[in-house]
Amino acid sequence: MGDIEFGKPLSRTETTIPGLVVFDLPVHGDSRGWFKENWQREKMTAAGLPDFGPVQNNVSFNDAVGTTRGIHAEPWDKWVSVATGRIFGAWVDLREGPTFGAVFTTELDPSKAIFVPRGVGNSYQTLEPDTAYTYLVNDHWSPDAAYSFLNLADETAAVEWPIPLSDAEVSAKDLGHPRLADVQPIAARKTLIVGAGGQLGTALRGEFDGLDHVEWTTRDEFDLGAPDLAGARRWRDYDTIINAAAYTAVDQAETPEGRTASWAVNAAGPAALARIAAENGITLVHVSSDYVFDGSSERPYRESDPLGPLGVYGQSKAAGDLAVSTAPRHYIVRTSWVIGSGGNFVRTMASLAERGIDPKVVDDQRGRLTFASQIAAFIRHLLEVRPDYGVYNLTSEGDVVTWADIARQVFELTGHDPARVTGVSTEDYFASASAPVAPRPLYSVLDLARTRSCGFVPRQSDELLREYLVP
Repeated sequence: MGDIEFGKPLSRTETTIPGLVVFDLPVHGDSRGWFKENWQREKMTAAGLPDFGPVQNNVSFNDAVGTTRGIHAEPWDKWVSVATGRIFGAWVDLREGPTFGAVFTTELDPSKAIFVPRGVGNSYQTLEPDTAYTYLVNDHWSPDAAYSFLNLADETAAVEWPIPLSDAEVSAKDLGHPRLADVQPIAARKTLIVGAGGQLGTALRGEFDGLDHVEWTTRDEFDLGAPDLAGARRWRDYDTIINAAAYTAVDQAETPEGRTASWAVNAAGPAALARIAAENGITLVHVSSDYVFDGSSERPYRESDPLGPLGVYGQSKAAGDLAVSTAPRHYIVRTSWVIGSGGNFVRTMASLAERGIDPKVVDDQRGRLTFASQIAAFIRHLLEVRPDYGVYNLTSEGDVVTWADIARQVFELTGHDPARVTGVSTEDYFASASAPVAPRPLYSVLDLARTRSCGFVPRQSDELLREYLVP
């Protein structure tokens, strides 16, 4: 049984290459041989192994000492271990970024394994005869995937092979790989922003535009209802999908046509993205609404509070939230009273003030504004910090106000008399409406404690409103 170390606890050791992690594996042996759990998802993820979702198990058997293979970098993750024998392993970072060209070497026997993130070049040399080298991968080989290779003898990496390459068994193909200066780096996984033409999409451009790994698409360009959506892209090349698409015409959603459209965009679309995210290890970011609640609470709504939507719009948004929550890696950003580019309540009030119109504005709905620019900033924060997955409330900070209060602020900030705004109840405001009217939650205040706990500080509503009106 060689020099295998028995009885080690499961543990991890970071290396000089980001994401490349060595694990000690418990091996149990006696006179008959040995046993180990080579892959045990629950224990290993608890010990810090990424839950990378392997889909294929490969074994490479090597007869002779000195068999040398690599250096290969693929666009997928690998869990590498040894079933029998011993290897000297060398890993070179071939990803775009500041650690490109970094090298790590170590020996592996059955009591050690290593997690190799996508884009890190993998190679090994056998140190014992009849060595079986095994690896789990989380994608299947594809001719459309991007691969990179590095010559085993590259002078920059300068791997100190225990057995000189001149004495080793190496394939002609591996001997012909390029030097580091000629290697095509593996690009970072991509981010897809869906619904890039709306007010949130516009705000997201302010945060992400110009980044090479970010792709933008509108609802017209990218049909979430298409039957071939699963094959529309090579989804394993994507790290994140941000769903900025939403049907927000709350009153129109109460009509037959609006009901269908609302459910298609707010529920069926997110469900399709959740399936893709779950199957491909993608983080899905989705924006929710205070309308998933009925507004009867006497305290700010927490992320864990049960849903109780009143109208079609709220019901479709709640269904979308539930669908997105089935993706293992998901962030749901729940907002209220969103203000962004294009037509919105604040711009309407500013226009009425300028035109000398004295409006009647609802004064029995309470909440806080959320500015699209802050939603975009918070989404970027989530993707950079990566706190626990789940739901996060986001609005501006400040006093709880009514729509009439906000209208008066708009009048005052634009140099007009706030007394021109008259408060009116929701019931009276819609009393003469001839078209369907969606029920509104009267209380839309969201608790921001969880958002603050992940390091994001929501800005004050008064300050944001002033900047919005007087840039």
